[in-house]
Amino acid sequence: MVASRHPAPAGKPAGRATSKVGVADPIWLRVRKEAEAVMAAEPALTSFIFASVLSHDRLEHAISHRVSHRLSHADVDGGLMLRTFQDLAETQPDIGASFHADLAAVLERDPACERYLDPLLFFKGFHALAAYRFGHELWRQGRKDFALYLQSEISRVFAVDIHPAARIGRGIMLDHATGIVIGETAVVGDNCSFLHAVTLGGSGKQTGDRHPKIGSNVLIGAGAKVLGNIHIGNSSLVAAGSVVLQDVPPHMTVAGVPARIVGRCTIAEPARAMEQGLSANMPDDYGGL
Repeated sequence: MVASRHPAPAGKPAGRATSKVGVADPIWLRVRKEAEAVMAAEPALTSFIFASVLSHDRLEHAISHRVSHRLSHADVDGGLMLRTFQDLAETQPDIGASFHADLAAVLERDPACERYLDPLLFFKGFHALAAYRFGHELWRQGRKDFALYLQSEISRVFAVDIHPAARIGRGIMLDHATGIVIGETAVVGDNCSFLHAVTLGGSGKQTGDRHPKIGSNVLIGAGAKVLGNIHIGNSSLVAAGSVVLQDVPPHMTVAGVPARIVGRCTIAEPARAMEQGLSANMPDDYGGL
């Protein structure tokens, strides 16, 4: 769930809106108001804001436009990429539901974010995650070459490398995002937050199911590496710079190289709180996994 101080993410979105203001979507209505305010304050951005936001009838279409524009390259016609993204958003309501939850997560958790408009237009972590969601659906449909092309372009443009086969829940924030790597068989639960340079990787040349499984409401700090087919329990905190090589029980804080339990995570939902300090209940011997 997202914080109540902002409109809750919409559920599965309805079909194509019949008006330019969308249908029963408070996040989209707020995005449009924010965009109108920017146009009034910064006339130089009028064409950019109109093309990116106000010319669209749904949040999903605005995100499709912005992400396809940022990934545009001579290799693939930009219009074709945009139509592909829009078709996926139209036929797969879960994509739109994830967009709403991810956008709300950034506004809730990032103290530098004051508007829904900011991640939609400017934040590469949100753009990389949105593009991954399109690629994941293409992978699921058997269109693996297009999905791998998107993975390559996401890495080139945003410095974020997420394999399209990875399974990632809703309400995710990739804060700053530079250097994030998520491997092919990784699984991430709902409402997680990752800071820059996080790796969910393998531990060698194993094949098959070889990447981490992250529970819900998990916070992974900057530069942390979680390696191998291990499980990180719900509502856990992985401290910045840690290297995690073994399972982590739910509601625990781990830190170090290799990571060890340093205490219970006293915050019910660390990914939402974004509090990265170590537990005050650290044992004298630092515990152990």
